[in-house]
Amino acid sequence: MKKFIKRKEDFVCKKCGTFNKGDGYTNHCSFCLFSLHVDENPGDRRSRCGGVMEPINLEYKSDKFIIVFQCQKCGMIKKNRASQKDNLDILFEKIKQKNELSN
Repeated sequence: MKKFIKRKEDFVCKKCGTFNKGDGYTNHCSFCLFSLHVDENPGDRRSRCGGVMEPINLEYKSDKFIIVFQCQKCGMIKKNRASQKDNLDILFEKIKQKNELSN
């Protein structure tokens, strides 16, 4: 059974170097949206992978944006709700470019 563990942790993004102030729900950089594969279940810090989680897609569900991440080390796909602080323009542009390439 999945159980969320709230962890209020500040961190410096491994991808872009931006300082992020944690609020207990923060699991990705609000500037570049990259994350680290550190959890098996949200907040447990039990994953041994430690790979970089790249934002690969965006979903809209129940009036909320959901960021889809893929681990660049093991391939795991995870989703997390976007924050109001997040720079979603980066992801919108990435999705637009991906769609243009596939057409």
